[in-house]
Amino acid sequence: MTINQTVLKEFILVGFSAYPNVQAFLFVIFFCLYLFTLAGNLTIMGLTWVDRFLHTPMYLFLSALSFSETCYTLTIIPKMLADLLSKSRGISVTGCGLQMCFFLGLGGTNCIILTLMGYDRFLAICNPLRYPLLMTNVACAQLVASAWAGGFFVSLIETVLIFRGSFCSPNLIKHFFCHMRAVVRLTCRDSDLTEFIVTVISVSGLLGTFLLILLTYVFILSTVLRIPSAEGKQKAFSTCASHLTVVIVHFGFASIVYLKPESSGGDDTLMAVPYTVITPFLSPIIFSLRNKDMKQAFRKIMRKTDALKK
Repeated sequence: MTINQTVLKEFILVGFSAYPNVQAFLFVIFFCLYLFTLAGNLTIMGLTWVDRFLHTPMYLFLSALSFSETCYTLTIIPKMLADLLSKSRGISVTGCGLQMCFFLGLGGTNCIILTLMGYDRFLAICNPLRYPLLMTNVACAQLVASAWAGGFFVSLIETVLIFRGSFCSPNLIKHFFCHMRAVVRLTCRDSDLTEFIVTVISVSGLLGTFLLILLTYVFILSTVLRIPSAEGKQKAFSTCASHLTVVIVHFGFASIVYLKPESSGGDDTLMAVPYTVITPFLSPIIFSLRNKDMKQAFRKIMRKTDALKK
C-alpha cells in the first residue's frame, strides 16, 4: 500500500506501443494527415480573413471552427507523433492535466460552434427578413466567445474533478494522450464515482449539442419543404449540406468513444483515432470542396498571386 500511495510525478503514455511493428507506418500516416489538416484549416482562416466577400457570420463561424480545430489537434497530435518515434513516452502530471483541460475544452468548443452554425442556418432559412438584424458580425463574435467560455468552463470542472486527488501506481495511461477515462482509472479513491460523473457531463454535453442541432434541422426541413420551387429547395439544402455532413462525422465518431459501454471491450487507443485525427482532417475538406464561395475566393487569391509573379 505504501508503494501504491506514492505521489506520482509522471505518467507513461502506452499509446501504440502495443503495435511496435507498425509504429513507423503510423507515424507517416498521422504526420501526413496532420499536415493536410493544418493546411486545410489555415487556408480556410486565411481566405476568410483576406476576402471581404466572406466577412459574413456563416464564414466567421467556419473560420472560428477551423481555428478551434487547429488548436484541438495541436494539443495531442505533436506529442503522439513524438511518442511514435521515441521509447520514452512520459508526460508530467501537470502536463497531463493541461493537455486534458485543453483537449476537453476545445472539443466542447467545437461542439458548441457546430451548434451555433446550425442556429445560423436556421435563422437564415426560417427567418430571412430578420436574419441581418439578429446575426450581425458583432453577435457572431459574441456567440463564438461564449462557445469558448462554455467549452472551457465544463473542461475545468472535469479536469479538477479528476486531478483533485492523488494517483496510484502503476502510472501507465493506456492511451496515446491523457484521455479522461484512462486517467481517472489511476486515481487512488472514488475512481468509479469520478468516472461516472465526468462521463455523464461529457455525454450530456455531446448529446445536448447534437439534439439542439437536430432540432434546428427539423425546423429548417419543415421550412424548406414549403418552398414552392425545386430550385429554391436545392439552394436552401446546399447551404446546409456541408455543415450537416461535418456534424454527422463529428458526433458519429465521438459517440463511438463516449457512448461505448464499459463492458463492450475494444482498444480505446484505436477507437480514439477517428475523432482525434480523421474528423479534424475531413472537416476542412468537406467545407471547402462543397462550398462555391470558398473555391471562388481561392481562385481569386491564385489569380492575384500569378499576376504578382508576372
